[in-house]
Order: sequence, then structure tokens, then C-alpha cells
Amino acid sequence: QVQLVESGGGLVQPGGSLRLSCAYSGRIFSIYAWGWYRQAPGKQRELVAVTSGGRTNYADSVKGRFTISRDNAKNTVYLQMNSLKSEDTAVYYCNKSPANGLWGQGTQVTVSS
Repeated sequence: QVQLVESGGGLVQPGGSLRLSCAYSGRIFSIYAWGWYRQAPGKQRELVAVTSGGRTNYADSVKGRFTISRDNAKNTVYLQMNSLKSEDTAVYYCNKSPANGLWGQGTQVTVSS
């Protein structure tokens, strides 16, 4: 059964950093565009970063602070998050872009002093 497993979340103070990882257990990884999504309490899930064909795109809210990367040999996508703000608090998920119905459990990121 194909799975997505996110990790690396936690509690961090404003201005801090975290690095999230997402491991994909399927056989075919490199040909797809992959994204990081987040869902804050009471809000819809939103796409924050995408990596595709060597290019990356970011939501305006995270541009300049977050960096998405991928390791095709490891079937893994990463999200380096710097200068974290309280409004970055959310559950973070990875998925293909555009997303399909396969979602992992997500990883909680809480930014608070």
C-alpha cells in the first residue's frame, strides 16, 4: 500500500526554523510535481510550495522564508522553514501537485513563545 509519511514538525519559537520531511513509498516518484500543503485550525488546506522539473514555486505568505527540495533517490520531499511566524502554525502535509486523494497523517507545526 502506497503511503506518505511526514515528519519533522514540533513546537518552535517565532523566528525559529524547522525542516520537514515527507517519504513516499510508491515506486514512481521523480516524474511527479510534489507540494507541501498546510491546514490551520478552522481554515482550508492550502498549497504553500511546489517542486517540479527543477523549478519551485511558493505562496506569497512563505516566499523568502521556506525552501522546498527533493531527493529523487530517496523518494523524499523536504521543506526548510525559516523565520517562522505564529501564522505558520498548522498541520503540514505533502502530496503530488495537483493533489490526489492520498494524504498522510501530516506533521504538526506550532509556532509560539
